[in-house]
Amino acid sequence: RPHSPVGPRSDGRRGPAAPSGGRQLNAPRIRVAAYVIRQRGGVPELLVFDHEGMPEAGTQIPAGGVDPGEELEQAVLREAAEETGLLNASVVRRLCVEDKPHPHTGEPRRTTYFHLRVPATTPDTWRHTVHGGGGDGGLIFMCRFLPLPLKEPLVDGQDRWLSHIGVPGT
Repeated sequence: RPHSPVGPRSDGRRGPAAPSGGRQLNAPRIRVAAYVIRQRGGVPELLVFDHEGMPEAGTQIPAGGVDPGEELEQAVLREAAEETGLLNASVVRRLCVEDKPHPHTGEPRRTTYFHLRVPATTPDTWRHTVHGGGGDGGLIFMCRFLPLPLKEPLVDGQDRWLSHIGVPGT
């Protein structure tokens, strides 16, 4: 699906202009998502987490909104740190952009997926209390690495772009 223009408009604002009739379209929420990969014994592993006490939330990867004025690469590192506590992740590359509505609200979202790397010495599992200004603040996430390829899908199709990271097993 083609992306709508997001550059400056004649009225000085950013985003698509209002369609005829003067009604403003809902601009998508700009988000990032992180495939954090650890190589352990020649096997690529993906960092995932589950919400403690909320099994219905499903197994996920770090993801969230981009703050105003924040670069996408900064946002993905911030989200990974806030949701997992990892401060030693590095961006390998930007993978793709997905336009997909929120699974529950239907609100438009534009998510840029990134491949991140962490050292092989990163722990196998840990419990992390989420910090940051988002709605996840105070939640407890149980973090762990899963070998690739995954045996079960991630929530909301978050595993859809794993093949783009270009490591064996995806």
